[in-house]
Amino acid sequence: MKKTFTLILLLLAGISVQAQFDKFFYNKTLRMDYIHAGESTHEEIYFEELLEEPFWGGSKVNLVDTAFYGNYYLNVYDAESDQQIYSRGYSTLFGEWMATAEADSVNFSACETVVMPYPKKDVCVEICHREKGKLVPVFSRKLDVDSYFIKKERRMVYPTYDVLYSGDPAKCVDIVLLPEGYTADEMGQFKEDCKAFVDGVFAYSPYKENKERFNVRAVMAPSEESGTDIPAENCWRKTILNTSFYTFNSERYLMSFDNKSIRDLASNVPYDFVYILVNSQKYGGGAIYNHYGISVSGNELKEKIYAHEFCHVFLGLADEYVGTTAYNDMYDASVEPWEANLTTLVDFSTKWADMLDKDVPVPTPATKKYMNTLGVFEGGGYAATGVYRPAVDCMMNTFNGDVFCPVCKRAILRQIDFYAK
Repeated sequence: MKKTFTLILLLLAGISVQAQFDKFFYNKTLRMDYIHAGESTHEEIYFEELLEEPFWGGSKVNLVDTAFYGNYYLNVYDAESDQQIYSRGYSTLFGEWMATAEADSVNFSACETVVMPYPKKDVCVEICHREKGKLVPVFSRKLDVDSYFIKKERRMVYPTYDVLYSGDPAKCVDIVLLPEGYTADEMGQFKEDCKAFVDGVFAYSPYKENKERFNVRAVMAPSEESGTDIPAENCWRKTILNTSFYTFNSERYLMSFDNKSIRDLASNVPYDFVYILVNSQKYGGGAIYNHYGISVSGNELKEKIYAHEFCHVFLGLADEYVGTTAYNDMYDASVEPWEANLTTLVDFSTKWADMLDKDVPVPTPATKKYMNTLGVFEGGGYAATGVYRPAVDCMMNTFNGDVFCPVCKRAILRQIDFYAK
């Protein structure tokens, strides 16, 4: 009887939250494109345009983001009542550029996007940037949701293909796969590569056990030419998403600043997260939380790469390896990182302290005794000192093994629960 009563309460709670969505939103997307500009010490956000898109792929229950991942954060408020009705964290390629040496002497701009379920009434949107661990507003604007300036035309309409379909987009994590550098004659190869993406991500726990909570759809959009740009080799290809190696002059960093094409192409299906498959065998790619992920489809390690990079896109898990000394200042040792799998010990109680065995020392020495123990090991996020990771090794560190550590697994499961509820 008690179990039945609990189930009834949960059902009523679900109905109530669904009613909240129906009160404030239509089942489609309002997209705001903006220009992000500045240099290493200063940034500005300039409104560009609003677009209506036909699908909403997100949860209709968890509308306000409680994880607080990302270097930026979108808040949406009902203009009349000032009630917060939607929010999401994210990071951007421009935000990453701000940490480069070039940004110390050059002004730069990039187009970016935030999306929300389409409001029924006017809203106020706010974008915040993380400074010293705190989210500080950098942009705000009231949106007239009935404005005739909101664009409704579809700019890049293409056929779509269900690679993995598990059910209602509102109750699944929805991934859209976009092709880059596949000609019309290579669309069959793109389909095979989409299958390899699914096989790769869902070969590893905890994705494997939760496969039925995901939808993966592909947009069948051909490029004029095969491959992608490789500037240092004077190789330029006419491709639909304008990707390029040597992003920020890093040879294997393969990205695109063509945000509009990426978003226009993704809008052919309901989606939460965007992943781009590039028709190339040259090793490379990248991924930015809730922005997009990208990697080549021809590398022999592609399955592990897909699983690793998707974690960056899906919940912003950090790289746990140590890079060159040039990266040692990426994390401020006086601030607790927002990523779930790193700590500076500034506020370790908010991370995986509750998961540690009471006999494990903090920090934890990387000795044979603790080789397979959950701990707090120095080195991570590219920094050799001052930043700590949960395990000696993990799929977010090297590909020597084939498991995510317990901290990463818990964070992945929590994010699946958030988006699939």
